[in-house]
Amino acid sequence: MSEVESSLDRQDRFVYVSARDPRTRPLFDELAYEYSSRYAAYISEEELDKELMRYPVEAFAQPHGAFLLLLREGRAIAGGAFMRHHTPATAEFKRIWVSRAHRRQGLARRVLAELEAQAVRQGYTRVHLGTGPRQPEAVGLYRSSGYTLLSSHDFGEDAPPGVLFEKYLLPVQVAHASRAD
Repeated sequence: MSEVESSLDRQDRFVYVSARDPRTRPLFDELAYEYSSRYAAYISEEELDKELMRYPVEAFAQPHGAFLLLLREGRAIAGGAFMRHHTPATAEFKRIWVSRAHRRQGLARRVLAELEAQAVRQGYTRVHLGTGPRQPEAVGLYRSSGYTLLSSHDFGEDAPPGVLFEKYLLPVQVAHASRAD
């Protein structure tokens, strides 16, 4: 996939890349650390690795998906991805991440807005996403960004409950949101 860039400020830029791009490595490494530190009682390292790699790379590629990185001085500091959900008009957002060294700067909100804008550009009208109960920052972000709680359900005795959200996308609002900081 060719890179599509949009400027955020002098240092930061969004790029759309393949999930195989070596610049995605920090995203996967830090997500693995984050998930293992929060969910070690529920998931083994082997299961965690399988979870992080369970979707084929092609799921996050055009025309049905996208893999986004936010680069600062050429290094990935945040990112996320989406793929087609169960219906053609619904995208599922995955792997939304901000580097531990760059948190509390509004980067997750910027990534979320850009993913929404790209989903609209690719024809999606709705987003589904999920997070875990030990990720209150994510729950707060999604609620404050207009996502509706679908359910908080139990995946079984040995797993933490999941928290599922959805949002209907409006092209005019999303286009405006991706430019706002």
